[in-house]
Amino acid sequence: MKRLNPAWLLALSASSIFAAEPLAGAFSQGSLAGWDTKSFKGETRYRLVQDGNTTVLRADADGGASGKFRKMKVDLTKTPFLNWRWKISNTYAGVNERSKSGDDYPARVYVVDERGPFGLSSRALNYVWSSNQPIGSRWPNAFVSQAMLQAVDSGNAKAGQWVAHKRNVREDLKTAFGEDFDHIDAVALMSDADNAGGKASAWYGDIWFSAQ
Repeated sequence: MKRLNPAWLLALSASSIFAAEPLAGAFSQGSLAGWDTKSFKGETRYRLVQDGNTTVLRADADGGASGKFRKMKVDLTKTPFLNWRWKISNTYAGVNERSKSGDDYPARVYVVDERGPFGLSSRALNYVWSSNQPIGSRWPNAFVSQAMLQAVDSGNAKAGQWVAHKRNVREDLKTAFGEDFDHIDAVALMSDADNAGGKASAWYGDIWFSAQ
């Protein structure tokens, strides 16, 4: 069970200064600097590996769930676009991702905006590689209503291939939650398999924000 609880959201709060360099994940430089681990149930194994001539972050989920997160305040009025690329080995067969028992994804990258006392009004938007939901669809997390999920890839058609994404986070947050967001406080990624007990691997390339 993966609850984006207030305690974790509070831990995700950043300094009052916007990040000067909106580079969240410099994996190609062989670095995990600034990234911490949050365990939910069991552990996903994360490690830097070589993929061709590039260093990337590999995640192996086998019936467990833990994520990597980085506290960083990003000004979405200046750099609203989130850029990343990822690759998976496979999706999960027969899961209902809108239910608690099927809330597993081979790959997800998400952003967190912390607001309210103790983070009780915080919001999180998860970009996921879905097993079966249509690309472009959105739905609330089965455990936490303040977290929304959005399918940017789906199924096994592109499994084993690198897929690159650029998302306007500010626009996506407004669409998902019906209000404007001028910043986010943290970036996270996770490959998880704790609810349905599946097994999958994912590879994450660099993650950064840009003006366009």
